[in-house]
Amino acid sequence: MNLTEPTLAPPMPPSTVDMGSIFAAHAERTARTLALRPGNKDRLFDGLMAAGITHVTVTFDGAGDSGQIESIGAWSGETAVDFPLSEIPYAALTWDDPEVEMRSLSLEDVVEQLAYDFLSDTHGGWENNDGAYGEFCFDASARCIHLEFNERFTSSELLTHDF
Repeated sequence: MNLTEPTLAPPMPPSTVDMGSIFAAHAERTARTLALRPGNKDRLFDGLMAAGITHVTVTFDGAGDSGQIESIGAWSGETAVDFPLSEIPYAALTWDDPEVEMRSLSLEDVVEQLAYDFLSDTHGGWENNDGAYGEFCFDASARCIHLEFNERFTSSELLTHDF
């Protein structure tokens, strides 16, 4: 019988990363971001109504680890219209500053930002693998945002036969 040296590496020392504080900071940041949404939506709907825009449609599509907004259309009733050049205040948090930053964005840019935010909130990773596609409708007169979301997936089915 031959004696051999052990081949397993010694166990790693315990982690010094405090995951609890990381998760708590993430939850606090998420709560602060969500608290900004109602004000941003109100300013957007006020701006759309002032511009005579009754609703906005946003289409998106993604797969294979990339996704994007495909189109943003503004409507006055049944008539397509251009977005005005005016800007509105938009409240945001940046990663390196705990304070709320007020930005001046066009109505179209606020629509795009909110669409990406809602996709991330409700269907994080929508652009990965087989991806997803769909459409938002920002209804200015009803002051609501509707999302139709279509998720793609690969499926397999096992069939067995005995002969």
